[in-house]
Amino acid sequence: MRVYVPLTLPGLADAHGKGELGPGPLTAYAVTPGLREWYVSDDIEELEYAALGRAAQASLRLLAVDPGARRRRVVVALDVPDREAAADPDRSLDPSALGEVRIERAVPLSRAAAVHVDGEEAEADVAAAADALGAADLGDDDARFVVDGADDHDLLWYATQEIGVLLEELA
Repeated sequence: MRVYVPLTLPGLADAHGKGELGPGPLTAYAVTPGLREWYVSDDIEELEYAALGRAAQASLRLLAVDPGARRRRVVVALDVPDREAAADPDRSLDPSALGEVRIERAVPLSRAAAVHVDGEEAEADVAAAADALGAADLGDDDARFVVDGADDHDLLWYATQEIGVLLEELA
């Protein structure tokens, strides 16, 4: 199963240094039955993109509580055995938990298929979105508009062997 783990750049640097994501449990996003039902699609690429988007939103939440992190969303795509990623069936259609899965233990970074990171042009919008997240959660429509602005930026794809170089460039 392909899962998408939300991180920040400091989280990616930590995982790169340790050679694993963790410790567990990890929250990740995947194509779950609830996500399939919500998006009403059989196109696996479209569903995978939706799971990646959910992880990017979770990365934004991590940035909102880490003011020292560079304002770029980070998502690591991992391949794990299906039995290692469990969705909560009681929350499968809860909009806040769509596609959410838990992985109980650390996962070796060697299982990563790719890393997705915002480009430089997204930093201002991601910073504004992280700052507006609390107000958006409380129902402020203007803040919601700002938060949605981060979604206008596609995450860039990096091969796992590029993580070290990426971290050096963004340090």
